[in-house]
Amino acid sequence: MGILNALLGGAINALLFPFRGFPPLVGLTVVSVVAGVAMLLVFKVTSNQKGVTAVKRRIAAGIFEIRLFNDDPRAIVRAQYDILRHTFTYLGLNMVPVLWMIVPLVLVIIQLQFHYGYRGLEPGDVALVKVTFNGDAPPDAPDVSLEVDPGIEVESPLLWIPSLREADWRIAVTLPGEHEVRVRVGGEVFAKRVNVSDDIVRRTPVRPSAGFVDQLVYPVERPLPKNSPVESITVTYPEAEIGFLFWDMHWIIVFFIISIVTAFVLQRPFKVTL
Repeated sequence: MGILNALLGGAINALLFPFRGFPPLVGLTVVSVVAGVAMLLVFKVTSNQKGVTAVKRRIAAGIFEIRLFNDDPRAIVRAQYDILRHTFTYLGLNMVPVLWMIVPLVLVIIQLQFHYGYRGLEPGDVALVKVTFNGDAPPDAPDVSLEVDPGIEVESPLLWIPSLREADWRIAVTLPGEHEVRVRVGGEVFAKRVNVSDDIVRRTPVRPSAGFVDQLVYPVERPLPKNSPVESITVTYPEAEIGFLFWDMHWIIVFFIISIVTAFVLQRPFKVTL
């Protein structure tokens, strides 16, 4: 999983690197257009284009029949039944390209979340550092402490939550840059990056465990060692929104709008029937 995350993350980083100093919408538009073209090509290669064209014609014929025989209830009902039947056929024909696209698309969306889903901290911001211990940890507060780089200050003592096996600290950032917090448990040290910047870069709130699902969902930082007493380290970044069409919205909505519009606009030049 680590190799796949590194390859996919490197590709997304390379694509977005020229736009890291621009407003988020610029880079997101570029990657959404690329995704729309890629989905269009996958649809062209994996779908039954003749079947899709034929069933769309049948649906259009049913709609035309309703308009033509609008004074004949039996003809209207029959046409509606045909439209419904052909619609299910159309959806079935689309399932093959969807199955080809779904896994790569999910992996790309997971990667993009860490470019556009969180806003970088700014000097003066306050965040929480949460350290979760695995199920083998004792219910009493472990021997744990937090060390930070210059540019970060620890504002609160350790807060231990026994029911969650979680240790919390409040930190304040004072300098921009790429910083690190280090959790010391006994003689072991586990680090977590803290990004203080408004550039479009990969930032993740969680350094995950070595579990497959955790690495899939949080692919940015190396997972914690398998036998580590620490299950995860979290820094609470604020969620980000992107201004689009006069509204602030979640980036994934913008991504799908631009990708889908791109696919429909380019279907004729690419000779694809959607």
